[in-house]
Amino acid sequence: MNKYTPPFEITNKMLDLVASIMKKIGKLDNYKDLSKLPILRRNNRIHSIHSSLAIEDNSLSFKEVKDIIDGKIVVGNQREIQEVKNAYKAYEMMKQINPYSIKDLKKIHGIMTFLTVQESGEFRKGNEGVFDGDKCIHMCPKPEMVNSLMEQLFDWMKKNKNTIHPLILSSVFHYEFVFIHPFSDGNGRTVRLWQNILLSNWENIFEYVPIESQIKEYQDEYYKTINNCNLKGNSTEFIEFMLKMIDEILESLMESTTIEANHISIYVKKLLNIMEEQPAMTTKELMDKLGLKSRLSFRKNYIDPALANGLIKMTNPEKPTSKNQRYYKV
Repeated sequence: MNKYTPPFEITNKMLDLVASIMKKIGKLDNYKDLSKLPILRRNNRIHSIHSSLAIEDNSLSFKEVKDIIDGKIVVGNQREIQEVKNAYKAYEMMKQINPYSIKDLKKIHGIMTFLTVQESGEFRKGNEGVFDGDKCIHMCPKPEMVNSLMEQLFDWMKKNKNTIHPLILSSVFHYEFVFIHPFSDGNGRTVRLWQNILLSNWENIFEYVPIESQIKEYQDEYYKTINNCNLKGNSTEFIEFMLKMIDEILESLMESTTIEANHISIYVKKLLNIMEEQPAMTTKELMDKLGLKSRLSFRKNYIDPALANGLIKMTNPEKPTSKNQRYYKV
């Protein structure tokens, strides 16, 4: 079989969106140092998981998804609860995955669909189609073609990863993956995570950019655009759509990070600047470094707000006023 090249065109709209995205990435200085924004980082991860699963008809609310991730008991559909646990484990592995490895793709799918899909971590062995009601709007390639098509898609990515912009390449992959539909189930949530893996391999901030939330907002357009591309035989429209989603979510992040960064006082920023993750430091050590005399002022302006924002932790949280208490940066 001849080597496959995904059909698409580079348009002025794509170039404008790529330029806009690059400009926003450059402005997200606060977001690049995510250690200063742990609450935002965690919430964005939960938003990614909740939105991606909701697109696939998981009915759990954002709060329920958060509670499951926090280890709390949630009463609900056991399959849906398992999907959340699976997705969280898969997203936590993002930086350990080679985005150009089919073996790693199967591994992530196996984690994402653990105990919920019979052919977990394996390419499908049966025919699949996409239906709108009773009408089949896309007949996926036959199962005997899947291995070859996926190998060609990954070979194309590896060959072009240094010549095609990652924003465009990852969007092409997203569409082609959906078209091939390599797994019997779990394709959507897997490919949305995989695009994040591709992008975070290029720019670290994408590890916690909830692109899935933006797709959820435009879910009908997402599927309509995929169907349009199926009819046209190229992914140009889908690439433009995904670039628009990325551009818009980065715009939202610029607003939210500015708000959150402004909520961190100058006192807390000074505290974080003199702290290390380890070793933990006593109140006296911290006050000496900051040149402070008043314990009351130190607790009110520095320690309490830093603890409240999840920026530092105590070595002995069970006894917050212990004379042996130490603090470390998260």
